[in-house]
Amino acid sequence: MRAVLNCGYVPLVDAAPLVIAHELNFAAEEGIALNLLSQPSWSAVRDLLAHGQLDAAHILAPLPIAMSLGMGATTIQTDALMVLSANGNVIGVSLSLAEAMRSGHWSGRFDTPRETGNALIKACGGRLRIGVPFPHSMHTELFCYWLGVLGMNNASGLEIHTVPPHMMARAISEGEIDAFCVGEPWGSIAVEEGVAELVLPGRAIWGFAPEKVLGTRRDWINAHPEQARALVRAIYRATQWLENKENLPLASEVLARSEFLAVPEPVINRALSGQLTMRPGADDCHVPDFLRFHANAANFPWRSQAAWIGSRMAARLGMDPGSTIKTARGCFRSDLYREYLADLAPNLPLTSDKVEGAMSVATPVATTKGELILGPDCFFDGTKFDMSTDGR
Repeated sequence: MRAVLNCGYVPLVDAAPLVIAHELNFAAEEGIALNLLSQPSWSAVRDLLAHGQLDAAHILAPLPIAMSLGMGATTIQTDALMVLSANGNVIGVSLSLAEAMRSGHWSGRFDTPRETGNALIKACGGRLRIGVPFPHSMHTELFCYWLGVLGMNNASGLEIHTVPPHMMARAISEGEIDAFCVGEPWGSIAVEEGVAELVLPGRAIWGFAPEKVLGTRRDWINAHPEQARALVRAIYRATQWLENKENLPLASEVLARSEFLAVPEPVINRALSGQLTMRPGADDCHVPDFLRFHANAANFPWRSQAAWIGSRMAARLGMDPGSTIKTARGCFRSDLYREYLADLAPNLPLTSDKVEGAMSVATPVATTKGELILGPDCFFDGTKFDMSTDGR
């Protein structure tokens, strides 16, 4: 009899690895069954996971770190067994703010983070209300990093509002926020409803950012090592399947079902194919590497990526950087990832750290059985995060 694992997720395109692992029987082939439980918000996922009502979940990359640091009701040691997806976020603004940006001579291009950010800061008049799905998220860290580099931070003008992803279009249409950073399909839904314009993909800020991870409590991993192993293997196989472009129409069809995202297939396919519509009535814009599920070691839980997240959280929230980074690194379980996939993944990185932001082009690196292509992963401002100098 197969063990049944309760797995939580928020209805987003990047929940696809869990959905596909279940629907295409990768989980069954690994000897487990997934009971997929849709949740209305990230706080709901966090609380259910913390109290043992979920065994594992599709969660925001910074959330295991936040839970392990006690940024919530209780301190729960929570780990990321693997990365489920890289990139996949969009930044959008109200139509009136987009028009003000154009009046200030913004070109309207979708790949110019400096120009777009400067135009946004100028057009908002020094105060900007942004919607993000959760305080401890890549949405928050990317947005604050981006505008912080350009001179705007929380103290000088950023007002951060927590808005569940499916409510982002309503929040901007009712004037509660001026801009948002959200995962698909909810940015595109705001465009479909004629209330927002997309101005930048998240990958323009950091070229290969960990977005969602497979999160679970450490005590559950210790008590159920074989189930944890089977879960990682099933989802790993699902991410391989999702990376094949020929499979995207079926993936869109599955995700569009009422029990999963319940939005039109064409909107889902935009995110999966990287063909985004920036504003109502506009032509599609192709965004390379908009959302990655597997290629370029997208699933590997790099401890250097966790350290970057920890460093940003510490700087933004006034925490001790050394202890925050140490906790963050411990949450990304590259050790277990290697153990679980030793006979399934042909090439695994030799180390758990790399210089983040160092690769401007696809770069071959040595692995356990040959070489692996990583990158590009640049930060928009050319910064490099090196554990040997920045990791405390």
